[in-house]
Amino acid sequence: MTVVIDKLSSAQPIAETGPRHPEKAHRPDNEIQRKPDWIRVKAPVSKEYIATREIVRANRLHTVCEEAACPNIGECWTKRHATMMIMGDTCTRACAFCNVKTGLPGTLDPEEPANVARAVKTLGLSHVVVTSVDRDDLADGGAAHFAAVIGAIHDQSPGTSVEVLTPDFLRKDGAIETVMAAEPEVLNHNLETVPRLYLTIRPGARYFASLRLLERAKELMPKGFTKSGLMVGLGESREEIMQVMDDLRAAKVDFLTIGQYLQPTRKHAKLERFWTPEEFSGLESIARAKGFLMVSASPLTRSSYHADSDFAELKAARASKG
Repeated sequence: MTVVIDKLSSAQPIAETGPRHPEKAHRPDNEIQRKPDWIRVKAPVSKEYIATREIVRANRLHTVCEEAACPNIGECWTKRHATMMIMGDTCTRACAFCNVKTGLPGTLDPEEPANVARAVKTLGLSHVVVTSVDRDDLADGGAAHFAAVIGAIHDQSPGTSVEVLTPDFLRKDGAIETVMAAEPEVLNHNLETVPRLYLTIRPGARYFASLRLLERAKELMPKGFTKSGLMVGLGESREEIMQVMDDLRAAKVDFLTIGQYLQPTRKHAKLERFWTPEEFSGLESIARAKGFLMVSASPLTRSSYHADSDFAELKAARASKG
């Protein structure tokens, strides 16, 4: 089972005191397109989904499933798979595609590593994904907190593999070294889009800095796995995606995920088009031909979607290559 839990940094839920995305308020509205049939999902109404939600609420947890408005929440929570978001629910970045709240985060919760590890052990997880908001306000970007969470999980649940989906730690010297010293089984950092679109889609990030982070992670732990993800539907071309694939392979990234961008609100980046399932299949074939050990490409693919079974396949793929 895989769980990604977004843990509140305080004992009480944080009340909304203002707009969720104040930095987007001045932007012109972008019409939200009707979803095609292949991207429709059923409303989450199963008893297993409700039980998972009750567990989340009872433990005062946030989930990235909810914060990012993930379309797979019904399927994943029915399987008791939620995902962990540490260091609060408020991000210091203002990416044009993201639904996570933007603002000034609170202080880190020193009990969070132990709380996360306790939850993982109680749930009996074999694989867990830990992600976070960006914390540009911290000197190390939260790297030491990531390391503490990884260490606590490994101490409490030695048989559980840990996958971290980290920020870019831009201008935070030594941050990735701190995270990798804790020995996560998978280091994931999403490039998100093609370099031409960074200024409008990821204005606080730098394409080659993100690429270098992935490369450095592999240098620090050659036997570990690295992973990255892309969205499509923001106006990128097929050729640009292929170039990003080449860049990722040059950085020795093992696993690539590609999913459809879904516009959260009228104030978010405009959805230019829906890619068809056949186009996703074509991208997967190209990526596999370029040498990725594992590729997941579909309209509903997200970074932590099926992460537990994908990790098993990733290990098998490496083993088969000797």
